[in-house]
Amino acid sequence: MTTAPRSPHLLLLCTLVLVAAGVALLFLPVSRPSPPSPALTGPSPPAAAATTVSPTTGMTPSVLAASSAGAGLESAMPPPGDGPAGDRSIQQGLEHAWPADLSPGDQEELLRAGRSVLRADATGIDRNQWPTVFPDVSEDQAVAPAFAAARFRIQAAVARREGSSPDRAVVHLVWAGADRGGTYTDGRITDLFFTRTTRRGITAWDPQPPP
Repeated sequence: MTTAPRSPHLLLLCTLVLVAAGVALLFLPVSRPSPPSPALTGPSPPAAAATTVSPTTGMTPSVLAASSAGAGLESAMPPPGDGPAGDRSIQQGLEHAWPADLSPGDQEELLRAGRSVLRADATGIDRNQWPTVFPDVSEDQAVAPAFAAARFRIQAAVARREGSSPDRAVVHLVWAGADRGGTYTDGRITDLFFTRTTRRGITAWDPQPPP
């Protein structure tokens, strides 16, 4: 049994239909996905926390912007170079960032010691009074100060408990000074750590040497 050959007209018509369909597909607009809405992508990452300046001989620096308390202090800091007029707002920022948790007597003793240790560290004055912090300094040994004593100023300070131990404390200090090159900078931040000890029935707060 033989089959009749297909009509050449029918084959040509099919070819033309397929070509027309292909051309139409080429000119169809291509839909592109729209960019995601900001509400769906989530908030932008926060800016990197600003680092702070540590004192000259290795006292432990405090990066306040890395914590919620530090963020509160950073927002309360006056503009750099504001001078003594801005010290009150810095003190208020410290007290807000770290609510009081020590007795008034302990706070007074820690603040007095913390100010003295920081001054000795920055200017070299009276380092021999703190042998646990500066063990290599004798009374006759001259120390080349990293900061000028005349322009050194503690802008604000608070003493607070460190962790849950009642015998460990930290003094947060904000200070200003001019370095050896004459560059004056305020808003420097330092933490000094203390441990309460008892010797011969007398209790005192002793500064801890740098790690």
